Amino acid sequence: MPLTRIATLLKTAAPEESITVKGWVRTRRDSKSGFSFIELNDGSCMGNLQFIVDADVEGYAETIKQVTTGASVAITGIVKESPGKGQRIEVHATSLEVIGLADPAEFPLQKKGHGFEFLREIAHLRPRTNSFGAVARVRNCISRSIHNFFQSRGFLYINTPIITTSDCEGAGEMFQVTTLDLARLASLQTEIDWKQDFFGKPASLTVSGQLEAETYATSVGDCYTFGPTFRAENSNTTRHLAEFWMVEPEMPFYELSDNMDLAESFIKTMINDVLKQCPEDMEFFNKRIDRTVLETLENIRSNEFIRLTYSDAVDLLTNSGQKFEYPVEWGSDLQSEHERWLTEEHFKQPVILHDYPRTIKPFYMRCNDDGKTVRAMDVLVPRVGEIIGGSQREERLDVLLSRIEECGMEPEEYWWYIDLRKFGTVPHSGFGLGLERAVQLITGMTNIRDVIPFPRTPNHAEF
Repeated sequence: MPLTRIATLLKTAAPEESITVKGWVRTRRDSKSGFSFIELNDGSCMGNLQFIVDADVEGYAETIKQVTTGASVAITGIVKESPGKGQRIEVHATSLEVIGLADPAEFPLQKKGHGFEFLREIAHLRPRTNSFGAVARVRNCISRSIHNFFQSRGFLYINTPIITTSDCEGAGEMFQVTTLDLARLASLQTEIDWKQDFFGKPASLTVSGQLEAETYATSVGDCYTFGPTFRAENSNTTRHLAEFWMVEPEMPFYELSDNMDLAESFIKTMINDVLKQCPEDMEFFNKRIDRTVLETLENIRSNEFIRLTYSDAVDLLTNSGQKFEYPVEWGSDLQSEHERWLTEEHFKQPVILHDYPRTIKPFYMRCNDDGKTVRAMDVLVPRVGEIIGGSQREERLDVLLSRIEECGMEPEEYWWYIDLRKFGTVPHSGFGLGLERAVQLITGMTNIRDVIPFPRTPNHAEF
C-alpha cells in the first residue's frame, strides 16, 4: 500500500479510505475500555494524525507496550470522520508495527516545554519538536522562494568556491584550510613555508562568493550564488554564527537604485511565499514564539521601503533624544539598536540606508564624487535590523586600485578581480542576504542558533 504523508492526509483523506502511515509517536493514551489512542507525526506538518487501536488488532497486548513517545511505527487503518473537536478525521487501525524502539527512561523529549538552550545540546533530536519542525519547513520554503525569485527573472545560478585565497571583506576573520602538519611545525618552531601546502599559498573558507560572482555577472549577465559561508569571528551573541548560508545576486548594468528595487521586491516575495505556503507553521510562531510576527511581516510586505542616506540617519539618531548604549557620530558604523530605532520607533517600517562613509566599507564599493562616501546600501527591517547589505561595485580601474591600497591590501592578490576592470568594465551591483537572518525575521526566533540545523559557534561543533 502506498505511503502518504500526514500533511496530505489531513487535507484530503476521505472516510472509509484505507491508508498506511509511518512516523514517530508523539503520545499514547490507553483507555480502560481496551483500546489506545496514538498521536503520530511524520514531520510533514505541525499536525498529528490520531489513530485508535483496538485490543483485537493482532499482537496488540505485546506491541502496544512498545509504542512509547519517540518510537517509530507503521500503522494501517481505515479513515473515519472524527467526533472530536479540532480534527476532521481519525484512523481506526487494522495493523500496528513498531519499527524502532525509544526507551522512555532515556529518550530526552518525554515532556513538553523544553527550553531552547537545552534543545541546542540535542540538536540531533530537536527537529522532533514542534518549534524546530516548523523552523525546518519555513527555512525550506524560504530557500525554495529564493531560487524561484531569481530563476523567474532569468538569473543564472552559479556555484562559487568554498575554499578561497581572497578575503572579500578584508577583515581577516577567516578559517584557514591547510594540509600542513601544524603540530609538527609548532614543535619545530619554524616559519611556515606555504609553498609546501596543498595550494602553494594560504587558503581559507570563504566569507562571501561575491567577488567570484562578479566574474560571471560581467560575462553571462544576472546571476546569483547561494551557499555556505564562514567567518572566524569570536562572537558569542544571538546574531552570529561561524557557518551560515548566503544568497548573493550580482547584476551588470545595475545602478544603486536598481539594486535597492530588487532587494525590496526580494524580501517581499519571500514573505508572501511563506505566508501563503506555511500558514499553519506561521500561526504557531505567532502564538508560541512572538505574537507580533504576523503583524511585523504584514508591515514589511505592505509598505514601501523608505530610502534614507546614512548622513540623514545619523542626524535623526543624534537629535532623537534617545539614550543609546553606543554613541552615534558620523563615520561610525550603526549598531543594531540604532537600526531598530529607525525601523521600529521613528519610521515604523522598513528602511534602506545608503551612501555610507568610505572608511567603514570594503574596497569594492563604488566611491561617490564627494570623496567621503560610497554607494553602499543596508536594508533594515523591524525587529531584526540589517537583513541585506549591498552596493554598487567600483567599476573604474584607477579608483579600484586606489581603494585597494587605501585599505592596506595587496593589488597582486586581486589581479583577476582587477582584470575585470581592464577588459570591458561596466557598472554593476549586488547584495547579500544571510538565510538565517531571514529565517529569524519570518519566524520570530530570537537566537540565530535556533534557525540553522547544526549551529557552529565558538567552542561548539558537536554534531
